[in-house]
Amino acid sequence: MKNKIQLLKEQFEKLFEQDKNNLEALLALEQKFLGKKGLFQELNQQFKSISYDQKPAAGKLINHLKQTIIASLQQEKNRLKQQALNLELIQEDVDISLPGFNFKQGSIHPLYQIIEQLEDLFLSLGYQIKDGNEIETDFFNFEMLNIGKDHPARAMQDSFYINPEKLLRTHTSNIQVKEMLKHQGKPLKIISSGKVFRKDDDDDTHSHQFMQLEGLIIDKNINFLDLKQTLLTIIQELFGISQEINLRPSYFPFTEPSVEVDLVMTKQDNSKEYLEILGAGLVHPQVLINANYDPEKYQGFAFGIGIERVAMIKYQIENIRYFYQNDIRFLRQFAKEKKHENS
Repeated sequence: MKNKIQLLKEQFEKLFEQDKNNLEALLALEQKFLGKKGLFQELNQQFKSISYDQKPAAGKLINHLKQTIIASLQQEKNRLKQQALNLELIQEDVDISLPGFNFKQGSIHPLYQIIEQLEDLFLSLGYQIKDGNEIETDFFNFEMLNIGKDHPARAMQDSFYINPEKLLRTHTSNIQVKEMLKHQGKPLKIISSGKVFRKDDDDDTHSHQFMQLEGLIIDKNINFLDLKQTLLTIIQELFGISQEINLRPSYFPFTEPSVEVDLVMTKQDNSKEYLEILGAGLVHPQVLINANYDPEKYQGFAFGIGIERVAMIKYQIENIRYFYQNDIRFLRQFAKEKKHENS
């Protein structure tokens, strides 16, 4: 057995000397001696057949040779890999001592931060998020919402018409109507957000395009108290748990009764100031009928929030145009810092 071990040792040394400068050859040599069907496996099978007295000495020699082969192969493989890496670095002419590139990280636009904050809130309350078309038919944008072709409320929403029957949506309520039709008279809780368009004169507080988020719930036994609590939840999510609201009677063709929601602000002299923030109301019975709901069984409420309006009040922004100018000096203020593990 000792002679076989010696022959195996000499065989390895000869092949190793030939192949030590070739990484692929070394890998093949490793497989030849140490693989599952390699020469050491054959030696181990022969080891089982020798006498018990010979096994301690033979086992020691086999193990020593195996460890020597493993160490020799690993040392040369590491050397060759390092040589290849050094050659690659020289060829690429890279100065590894130079600092790397520092790419500045972007952040979510402040308007979308508010939308995401509200979406998280309503998802936690069991609402679904729905999306829809920015180009809409007159039928879904107006008529299904109780705003007929001759309704005076159309003057409140001057519109960009593409042709007599299609326009850029003036609100995201078009999504609500379509979802009501899809639910076929069954309960629903949805919110929708996106760009809306109105032919307003642009100034510090108005824009022909702005972001809106609307919500709708249809179910049995929905009342004005449910609406009020939802409105309070929205406002306190945006402006803090101590924020108070004031509800003023208003008019929207698709809700009855309708309200405007004001923030109650306390001035330094303890007097009250009221800032209009959003509109809401109970869904008009005719809108329910248009969408195949029985107003005797089902009720609902809806609300619409102008995202720019919220952002201007929340962050004390004086000009709505700032949100669309992509001035990095302005947008940087709203970047959320990310904590790094190694910082």
